[in-house]
Amino acid sequence: MKVGFIGLGIMGKPMSQNLLKAGYELVVLERNKSAAELEKAGAAVAATPKAVAELSDVVITMLPNSPQVQEVVLGADGVIEGAKPGSVVIDMSSIAPLTSQAIARQLAEKGIDMLDAPVSGGEPKAIEGTLSVMVGGKQDVFDRCYDVMKAMASSVVRTGDIGAGNVTKLANQIIVALNIAAMSEALVLASKAGVQPELVYQAIRGGLAGSTVLDAKAPLVMDRKFDPGFRINLHIKDLDNVLETSQEVGVPLPLTTSVLEMMLALKADGLGDCDHGGLVRYYEKLAKVEVKR
Repeated sequence: MKVGFIGLGIMGKPMSQNLLKAGYELVVLERNKSAAELEKAGAAVAATPKAVAELSDVVITMLPNSPQVQEVVLGADGVIEGAKPGSVVIDMSSIAPLTSQAIARQLAEKGIDMLDAPVSGGEPKAIEGTLSVMVGGKQDVFDRCYDVMKAMASSVVRTGDIGAGNVTKLANQIIVALNIAAMSEALVLASKAGVQPELVYQAIRGGLAGSTVLDAKAPLVMDRKFDPGFRINLHIKDLDNVLETSQEVGVPLPLTTSVLEMMLALKADGLGDCDHGGLVRYYEKLAKVEVKR
């Protein structure tokens, strides 16, 4: 199976490398230095999304948001112009569910199948090949593409028809954002009260308050490491999509709205490109204390 990959950023580059390691023939879009690195590792390089699709049975996109996916898939020299009937587009970006459904309808008119398959785990798990993939689309298309997705992930779960993958990812992003906020409140409280946050973390991580988010972010916060595994700006984008979807289906999300406002305040302070664990700095600014070992 020949796999095309478009979007070689923080996540896309290691995901592409894992496809090569798994033995897939890979075609990437020639737009940045990552493409040259992958070419040296054995990937073919194409000049346009159309050309990537012409050389591939499956085209994976890993792009920032809905407009970029629409442009690459449906725009001039887009994937839709080069993909063959029976081929599959797997969009692993995190975008609005209604956009996924609209793109899938246009692809279906040309006999092209689509899965929306956003991921969770950030750069470390993209490098390890242990991402969690949540997938929307037809069961038979999911079954056909399962091994391709599994080459980049430890968990690949179909959650429903097209759009369901991105609804699941929105739910994931709510839980992650609120977990980081809760962790930040707790560690800032402990620090302000004169209790070492490292000891608080060690005491609670094995109990009900323990979580993957706590273990991933608390040590980085205490070491003052805010290099992006997942940028605040990207989490803002995801929470914007959450609230857009919540309005469409009529679900109030007061906690999500509050955390989004905190992230927007950090962006206004010039911290939008920092890791989302940097949400702690919103609380630190208010409490005039720093969480550190």
